[in-house]
Amino acid sequence: MSFRKFLTPLVAVGGIVAANRRLRSSADLPAALEGRDQQYRWRGIDVAYTEAGDPDDPTLVLLHGINAAGSSGEFRAVFEQLAADYHVVAPDLPGYGCSDRPPLQYSARLYTTFVGDVLSKFEPQAVVASSLSAAYTLSALTEADSHTLEKLLLICPTAQAGPEPPKQWLRQLIRSPVIGEGLFNLITSRRSIRYFNADHGYYDPSKAGDDWQAYEWQTAHQPNARFAPASFISGYLNSDLDLAAAIDSLEVPTTIVWGRDADITPLETGRELADEANATLVVFDRTLLLPHVEFPEEFIDVVDEHVNGHLEPTA
Repeated sequence: MSFRKFLTPLVAVGGIVAANRRLRSSADLPAALEGRDQQYRWRGIDVAYTEAGDPDDPTLVLLHGINAAGSSGEFRAVFEQLAADYHVVAPDLPGYGCSDRPPLQYSARLYTTFVGDVLSKFEPQAVVASSLSAAYTLSALTEADSHTLEKLLLICPTAQAGPEPPKQWLRQLIRSPVIGEGLFNLITSRRSIRYFNADHGYYDPSKAGDDWQAYEWQTAHQPNARFAPASFISGYLNSDLDLAAAIDSLEVPTTIVWGRDADITPLETGRELADEANATLVVFDRTLLLPHVEFPEEFIDVVDEHVNGHLEPTA
């Protein structure tokens, strides 16, 4: 082997290492929501959450969905207004946001256990759970001996958001030093974040906002940011729960909110789920996966009607 052939891969690896170092965010990540920033210890992990509203009001727990740049900031458009009538608690799931991000083998079981402990700690009257967090919430509730939950609102709920069966090689690749970090930096580049928001997240991409997309980039470039998403991307955060059977068995009044134009989880899936689970389906026009961000006022009306009264389904 010539010296040049020997040197080329070393130079390439060195370039990736240098790029990874440049892309690591040097700034401390601020909380994504305006409120009382809190922490508590869960199984050796410091869990961050934002709390707002009068503690004497009904407690409403907001559980964000999971993606490469997930955080409680998913509820930024509705958090302050909900706090006017509810005691609102929005945690960053372990591995995301301002919570600790240890290099664990993250799994659906870990998040189900975490959500169960959140419900025990805060004893909410109602929960709003998005995407995969809906499956973890339902699993936690079906496994609980008792709970205080009176109402459940699920946003585009799903139990599957990655390959099935899971791809161990993909998880290990993303978890790996240098190459894995470089790959994750590509997945969470500013261009990739804008592409995902425009292609799958928002019907109107301008509603994502430049400031929010900058925050998504920052949270995805914190130390150890790739470990939880590595399990998500490779399918290890998929749940084997039958959502319809779980909702039906709980006998907790449940509203399912869906974006009419959602493509990753199409509306037909939502219709079938609501029908099988005997749940109320509310459909938002001109939305994809984030109706609560694109139409916050209308979403708050749905929460109020669901929690406090009778809500009529929409087609």
